[in-house]
Amino acid sequence: MEGRDMSGEPEDDLITEQERKQLLAALHTRLFWVGKEIPYNCDIRGKICNLHNIVWELLQKERLDEEDRKLINKCILYIDEKAKEDELELSTGQLTREEADRLFDETAGLMRTLMNLRDIEEGKSKEKERQFHETYSRERVAEARRWLNLLRDTGELK
Repeated sequence: MEGRDMSGEPEDDLITEQERKQLLAALHTRLFWVGKEIPYNCDIRGKICNLHNIVWELLQKERLDEEDRKLINKCILYIDEKAKEDELELSTGQLTREEADRLFDETAGLMRTLMNLRDIEEGKSKEKERQFHETYSRERVAEARRWLNLLRDTGELK
């Protein structure tokens, strides 16, 4: 009979130390959060929080008031605590590959949420949004000019 861990899972379904190290290293790479979503439902201190909606609502505000800043600071504190708990569990827990992947995704989502909240608090998110729209508009104009030139070169447009 194959060995089982304390939860009753087959031992060979547990992540290896190499896999654990790869997941932990990935959390600390420069762009680890690309493609990771801000969590919709996350248990933080026994309360289910919809972090995605919190970030979205804060992003929609023209100006942050004192209550918004208090909320951001409270969220940063609690989310940072939860991310550290998850990372500790990822580094020390007996986890199956599925559990480890889920925990990695949750931790990466929490870390992305922290970055977004810090950007909102510092006013960087509005500036980034403005820069994005300027770049997008410039690129659309440049693309339209390229199409017009192509049509002229092929004789389709005179």
